[in-house]
Amino acid sequence: MPQERFSATQRAAFAAAALGWLFDTMDQRLFILARGPALGSLSGSAGAQGALATQATSLFIAGWATGGLVFGVVGDRWGRRQTMAVTIAIYSLFTGLTAFAVSPTDFAAYRFLTGLGIGGEFAAGVALVAEVIPGASRPRALGLLQAFGIVGTFLGTALSFFVKPEAVYFGDVPGWRLLFAIGFLPALLLLLLRRGVRESEAWTAARDANERLGGFRVLFTDPRWRVRSVGGMLLGLAGQLGVWGIGTWTPELIRAALGPGSGDIARTGLLLKDIAAFGGVWAFSLAAERFGRRPAFFGAFVASIAAIAITFSGLRTERDVYWTMPLLGFTVWSVLAGYAIYFPELYPTRLRSSGTGLCYNVARYLTAGGVMILGRLVETFRDRGYAQPLRPAAIALSAVYLVGLAALVVLPETKGEALPE
Repeated sequence: MPQERFSATQRAAFAAAALGWLFDTMDQRLFILARGPALGSLSGSAGAQGALATQATSLFIAGWATGGLVFGVVGDRWGRRQTMAVTIAIYSLFTGLTAFAVSPTDFAAYRFLTGLGIGGEFAAGVALVAEVIPGASRPRALGLLQAFGIVGTFLGTALSFFVKPEAVYFGDVPGWRLLFAIGFLPALLLLLLRRGVRESEAWTAARDANERLGGFRVLFTDPRWRVRSVGGMLLGLAGQLGVWGIGTWTPELIRAALGPGSGDIARTGLLLKDIAAFGGVWAFSLAAERFGRRPAFFGAFVASIAAIAITFSGLRTERDVYWTMPLLGFTVWSVLAGYAIYFPELYPTRLRSSGTGLCYNVARYLTAGGVMILGRLVETFRDRGYAQPLRPAAIALSAVYLVGLAALVVLPETKGEALPE
């Protein structure tokens, strides 16, 4: 994104939103890497670790969904800037408190509360960037915003090489506690928000015009917004369940294939996946700009189905890690760029944060349930005699992308159109 084309105010808004999302996703990756060792330590039972990890993950996603809905409306009523500051403070605080968890119960509670802040920050951030960046540059700017999220996951994985979640430091401090303590750093973004970021002129104009800002009722009572909202939620479900219900369980897949001593190989695989995911997000942004939003989603969904089948059936050796992880990252994560680009384009200024939060986060409630479905599928295939039941369970769950393909039939193409007002 060439900086010379934008004002200092526009650059500050983009930087705040992008860095906020970067730290959001860094926290997500730290959680994925640390949830097993943390819950094994807190519960005192390695056997209960898998079930507790599934529950904590579902609560984390549910918190994210709740925060996205609540703060989506708040973002329309308070403004994007103030909402971003509040939500960054929330997820920084509770990420830090996760480091001091004393039981699986409060660990899961802290993850739910962290999710509240993460969900709210995304809706406000993408609404702000969509409104302050000129229309011709908006797709790439929002795609780059989502790409910063991939950088965050990369940083989270890189940190785990230096502070291993399963190791012990300073005599008796578990590595997973240190990783979550590092997650407090996003609080520093509050300084940037207070000093450099201004509210979007579009939102200010809507407020000054005494328009009714935010809310969910109109999203379903007005036929135009109802079709977009239902279609957007189904679109969000497909991609997010692909990421959270399937894509984030690759450390478990690698351990099942290579054995319990494969932690460093799994982390290397995650780094490769993150690098490829950055490319996938950028490729989606370019495809959405050139071919349109709907064709880009179609291609990403079909490619994700194929990549999941190849990865979860074909990863058998260490060598397989080094080509399947990039394949999975490039495809499954690419669709996330579409949400940042497309959802703000579906709604007018007075409803943009609410609508974005609705599409992105109601899908997360369903995704939280989908994570539990994965657990049930794993149990079902285990009962049928599969030695590694995660493999067929993940492939079966990838059918959710068909829901996303169906949603494209009713959703509009927004390429080349101005934001609704």
